[in-house]
Amino acid sequence: MTSSRRQFLHLAAGAATLPALSRPASAQAYPVRPVRIIVGLPPGGVNDIVARLIAEWLTEKLEQPFVIENRPGASGNIAAAAVAKAPPDGYTLMLVGSQNPVNAALYRGRLDFDLVHDIAPVAGVTRQPNVMVVNPATPATTVPEFIAYAKANAGKINMASTGSGTPSHVAGELFKMMTGAPMTHVPYRGGAPALTDLIGGQVQVYFGALASSLALIKSGKLRALAVTSAARLDVLLDIAAVAEFVPGYEASGLFGVGAPRNTSIEVIDKLNKTINAGLADARISAKLFELGGTVLAGSPDDFGKFIVDEIEKWARVVKFAGIKPE
Repeated sequence: MTSSRRQFLHLAAGAATLPALSRPASAQAYPVRPVRIIVGLPPGGVNDIVARLIAEWLTEKLEQPFVIENRPGASGNIAAAAVAKAPPDGYTLMLVGSQNPVNAALYRGRLDFDLVHDIAPVAGVTRQPNVMVVNPATPATTVPEFIAYAKANAGKINMASTGSGTPSHVAGELFKMMTGAPMTHVPYRGGAPALTDLIGGQVQVYFGALASSLALIKSGKLRALAVTSAARLDVLLDIAAVAEFVPGYEASGLFGVGAPRNTSIEVIDKLNKTINAGLADARISAKLFELGGTVLAGSPDDFGKFIVDEIEKWARVVKFAGIKPE
């Protein structure tokens, strides 16, 4: 058992044994004023869409405004630090996104907060897979063909990403680690320029967000080789999962809600139950499905364990690829 997992389980056990008298009586009435959900990326992306979907549900069910506050910068670290230092009263929450566990692995010991220790897990929301897409001029039409093509053309295959150390980058590095396919990393400032150069042929492959690639796949501007989820997706049943050819491969986006450490157990439980009720609602689940995602329901401890597992996985990839913080 690694130290991060032991530390998480120790914190979880400690929280579970807090005496009932330590719980503020006001938690039963929570919330009595607007609640902020801080998102570490700009408006318009999958992070923002998921956050607003959950905020609308919480606003409706808890009868107080849940307001999205976008604080982009430092790949989500600015937003995470703000939540970690906020009062633990339940009125400042955080959308935990795919970048946060990656950052925890990449910047280990270099940040002024710790994702596992300083952010209390509230609830998972969804897993959003990436998709392995290539320029249609690339002769490979399957994952095995691409691996063979890359090995036969070492030094000629460029892999786009949304930036060094981002989820799309580590998804590609995980593929490289597990297959030995040689690919040269080409970082971009976001998904739009990466997709533009992929369509133009300047790069050959991209492990990008499914939501932003889907229309380009359907129009034939890009060819999808596989999704990065553990199994095929209902929205793209004709597209294989990477894991069908590379057993154990999985690189889906992670989205959920966190709160400052020491937030009342009652407040966390109330939020968790309300969010899980939303995930069971046909309207919410349908919207997540449209994004290509799957529901990630469960307890706060389930979500916390999930975060720890993700950090450990990406730490291995960061070490393999020699990725350095920028």
